[in-house]
Amino acid sequence: MGTIVAGLASSHAFAFMEPEHWDEFRERNRQMLFQRSGILPPVQDGVHHESLAENRERFSMIRGGLDQLRAVLTLRQPDAMVVIGDDQDENFTAANVPQLAVHVGSAFQLGSPLVGSRATYRVHRELAMSLLEQGVDEGFDIASVGSFPGGELRSHAHAQVLAHVAPEADIPVVLVFINAIHHPAITPRRCAEFGQLLARVVRRRPEGERVAVYASGGWSHFTAGYPWAAYQGPHTHGAIDSAFDREVLHLLETGEGRKLAELTAADLLEHGEIELRAWIALVGALDSRPADFIVYEPFYRALMGMAVAAWTPRMGN
Repeated sequence: MGTIVAGLASSHAFAFMEPEHWDEFRERNRQMLFQRSGILPPVQDGVHHESLAENRERFSMIRGGLDQLRAVLTLRQPDAMVVIGDDQDENFTAANVPQLAVHVGSAFQLGSPLVGSRATYRVHRELAMSLLEQGVDEGFDIASVGSFPGGELRSHAHAQVLAHVAPEADIPVVLVFINAIHHPAITPRRCAEFGQLLARVVRRRPEGERVAVYASGGWSHFTAGYPWAAYQGPHTHGAIDSAFDREVLHLLETGEGRKLAELTAADLLEHGEIELRAWIALVGALDSRPADFIVYEPFYRALMGMAVAAWTPRMGN
């Protein structure tokens, strides 16, 4: 029987940039929305209430959390790592947007402009195929991705994670894509059920196989790529629903993460939480146990609420 030996999760994008670069990327994102909509959104008041020095101090908690995730991987020594995240018109386009997809090729190279690495990663194809086959058998409509154009993984939700926590490319990887940014998107309940499927697949793997699962995305953020056409709430570009973020934080700290599956797709859209789907899938795989550590900080200069968490199930369970 295989075992999930580590559950890891974090925000991405600005979470992997130093605060010195946030202003440039935030303004670039704002201009991107202007190009798409013809409307230049105002800068959030919260930006003017934050300083670089204060951001550096709080961001040290996020950076420390990300370093701790890498340490967990080193300690747990998984035979494979499943990375769950969305794709923002990078490897998939509007021509074909699957709600769920698994990469079943043999290898891929990092190709995101947000990472400096061009490392090549091996795919744990046996695990990927097990997830695809058992998922389809159980009624999950999972798309099979055999390769990427040029063999490049452009999705920053996945590439940034790999470049940070596994820079030596020494852990075989399974890439899972969960649609978040294109409306309509998969429901939170189905994300939790997919996580439960993943746990069942791992348990059916060969005795002693060790798997880490990494959820990449969120928390609350309203950026240029948000599905604004479907959104009807009061928030504008750069807003952060930190009150809702803290409700999520409480559920994960207290082992009540299963309640996230009770949210609707409309709930996620309303609060800027569309990428929380990856975390919900991870919680489903871990049977909603409390996080062993979790840090959260909202940064208006970075357009987002940032979070990092880890779950370290007891070995052999």
